[in-house]
Amino acid sequence: MTSPTDDGTVSVRYLVDDVAAAIDFYTTHLGFASISTFLPAFADVRRGNLRLLLSGPASSAGRAMPDGRRPHPGGWNRIHLIVADIDAEVTRLRGAGIAFRSDVITGPGGRQIVLDDPAGNPVELFEPARH
Repeated sequence: MTSPTDDGTVSVRYLVDDVAAAIDFYTTHLGFASISTFLPAFADVRRGNLRLLLSGPASSAGRAMPDGRRPHPGGWNRIHLIVADIDAEVTRLRGAGIAFRSDVITGPGGRQIVLDDPAGNPVELFEPARH
């Protein structure tokens, strides 16, 4: 399904505990640029064609469901960012105090590692295999 204004942007919503901390994390460490900020409820950031919607507890996305369940950050679904040199990125991010869920794993398509944003949402860094 496309809309008449489809520009190729893919939007992903991440629930976060602290919108300001999430903005800082994505812009400082992962190369995103800020689009708009409505603290403390919401902000969005962009990297290439990926628009990441950062929704805090005060946002409409953080409201309780009719059955009382509350949306929360975390889980294992994740954004996938391609990097040229995963070892260099891991060294840089560890030096900045970023927590990782795993070590670098090698598979048939390349190498990957999963790290957490400040709210516990996973981000995968992926270096494609060189064939």
